[in-house]
Amino acid sequence: MAAIAAAPFVLKDVTFQVGTDSYEQHVSSVRFDPQISTVSWKGLSPAANFTDTTAPTWQCTITFAQDWTTANSLSQYLMTNAGTQKVVVFKPVGTTTGKPIFTVTLNIAPGSIGGDVDTYATATVTMGCVSAPVKSAAP
Repeated sequence: MAAIAAAPFVLKDVTFQVGTDSYEQHVSSVRFDPQISTVSWKGLSPAANFTDTTAPTWQCTITFAQDWTTANSLSQYLMTNAGTQKVVVFKPVGTTTGKPIFTVTLNIAPGSIGGDVDTYATATVTMGCVSAPVKSAAP
């Protein structure tokens, strides 16, 4: 058996671009999660037992600082563009040549408004992906 090397990374120097605007200063968490279900069917015979999985659908969950003052903040952008589809580019490991880039079209949804006293107001929103994120490498 071959020993497979690992190259874990820390999220820093990240790019999070929605359309033509960069929002990495607004966002503290980005997750692309596949949604897969198990489907089973069982017949009357012990040999009639079948299990499979559905094709994955994807969701993008972001956590961001609420900013209702800045005209083009992410809070304002999500509220204004709710229900539209926008291309998102996520570069989790900086912009160095050969590092991964993930591109996906999201169904835009607004985040929450308000929060807890004596803390920065943040929001978390989950948006549906039109298809799976596409991985490429920085040129």
